[in-house]
Amino acid sequence: MKAGKTSKKPAKKVAKKIAKKTAAKRVAAKPKLLSGGNPQIAKGDGDAPVQAYIAAMPGWKRDLGKRLDTFIVRNLPDVRKAVKWNSPFYGIEGQGWFLALHVYTRYVKVAFFRGASLRPLPPGASKHKDVRYLDIHEDDELDEAQLAKWLKQAAALPGYLAP
Repeated sequence: MKAGKTSKKPAKKVAKKIAKKTAAKRVAAKPKLLSGGNPQIAKGDGDAPVQAYIAAMPGWKRDLGKRLDTFIVRNLPDVRKAVKWNSPFYGIEGQGWFLALHVYTRYVKVAFFRGASLRPLPPGASKHKDVRYLDIHEDDELDEAQLAKWLKQAAALPGYLAP
């Protein structure tokens, strides 16, 4: 090689290493947290996107998300899962979606899409006549017996047919 000339091979190797590191950072990057700390997760069917959402929930809400997901599956083993509009949805095949979770700054909201038909009514009213909410704050005691009753009632009703 003549004086003053450099080989292109080392530059190509460096460029490949940089490209690999950049791609790895993109894959390992945490999902963006939207307003109130709600994770931005791509739409998807199945357990994997729901678990990605739960893993991205901030702080104490992640433990609550794991607990709720496990509780829902334990009470309704045939539950169907998806992430739509940055929220995990739970439903029954052929019946639609009956429940969704959403993270807010101070609580996790459990939305029952046909909650006005549940007895007793979940405590949170909605501007939608059929929807009722259960807001769970960090130090709240979770009444699992009541939640199980609501889950079973909600799963037996015709659900929300989201695209």
